[in-house]
Amino acid sequence: MLETVSPSAHACSLNDTFDDCAARLVENGVAAVHARRLWRAIYRDLATDLATVPDFPAPLLRWVRVGGGLSSWPIETARVKSADGWTTKFLLRLEDGAEIETVLMGFEGRHTACLSTQVGCAMGCVFCATGQMGYRRNLRPGEIVAQVLHARRELEKQGEGGALRNLVLMGMGEPLANYDAVIRALSIITDTRGLNIGPSRITISTVGVIPGILRLAGEQRPYHLAVSLHASNDAARSALVPVNQRWPLADLMAACREYQEITGRRIFFEWTLIAGRNDHEDEARALLDLLSGLNAHLNIIPLNSTAGFDGDASLHHAVSAFQRIIRAAGMPCTIRQRRGIDVAAGCGQLTASWPQGCAARKGSPPLRGLGCVVRV
Repeated sequence: MLETVSPSAHACSLNDTFDDCAARLVENGVAAVHARRLWRAIYRDLATDLATVPDFPAPLLRWVRVGGGLSSWPIETARVKSADGWTTKFLLRLEDGAEIETVLMGFEGRHTACLSTQVGCAMGCVFCATGQMGYRRNLRPGEIVAQVLHARRELEKQGEGGALRNLVLMGMGEPLANYDAVIRALSIITDTRGLNIGPSRITISTVGVIPGILRLAGEQRPYHLAVSLHASNDAARSALVPVNQRWPLADLMAACREYQEITGRRIFFEWTLIAGRNDHEDEARALLDLLSGLNAHLNIIPLNSTAGFDGDASLHHAVSAFQRIIRAAGMPCTIRQRRGIDVAAGCGQLTASWPQGCAARKGSPPLRGLGCVVRV
């Protein structure tokens, strides 16, 4: 039977799951069977102009040409590469003019993309540049997916198309405060017919949004969970992470235990070490008491400087001593490898507010990479 295309065809959207995509085709007179080819063009072939895909079936091509192409997605307006040679930060402008940052980090044989989930953040962590800028809006699912596509295209240009192995939702924003969009985006990203990034290679980081943690558990979401602590008592944590006043440590730890009972999954806990604030050996022992009975892995993150916080990173001997105490108790403990600090691409440094020239952020040398900041 001849397939026809409605003249009012609606454009594809990166917000669409595969089933949504198939339904959209059917609504516009194109057989659902063509969804698989369309999906492959977007997520495997990384096509940016669907009208030029050479082997599209005729009905699909006709639909694309009358308005069924991809709706707008983030545009790269700037990039900067770290002197470490492995880290690139991208500034992406969204359809409404808002901007976010995405970081691509290289390791031997693989790459990790650090994704943003909101424009700004409402959590207000005092040492975090994103928290200092405040909250503007949630990202839509497609705006999260588009960051992965952007990273994949960049790696294709470098001849490393299959090397994007891991995703961490640790960029701008609190993922669990944008729960529905994040989960929808991840369902698209993990779809085996498209980007096919395994759930076991994806980590969702939260400052302790308890309803989100419990939803992840109840829905049996297969992603890694990372919980940012930074202090072992409510007074100290509230001073660093104001949301602790809403979800104090006792409640947060109860939620983590419930999460673990339901899922059986190890939880990664993150601890930003700040000189003289939370890097004492007594603090390490208090942390062990807090995490007692949990299947936990501690990830130590030496503080990355931001303009709005006057704390300093802990000295090497303090970091090592803290780690030794944790490990001696039998808990796995790693120190986060610092990447892109010179270009404010490290944990807690993302703001989407770039200098026009080469002015350095606090504690960083001048921005490097093709004219410091490359605007396109």
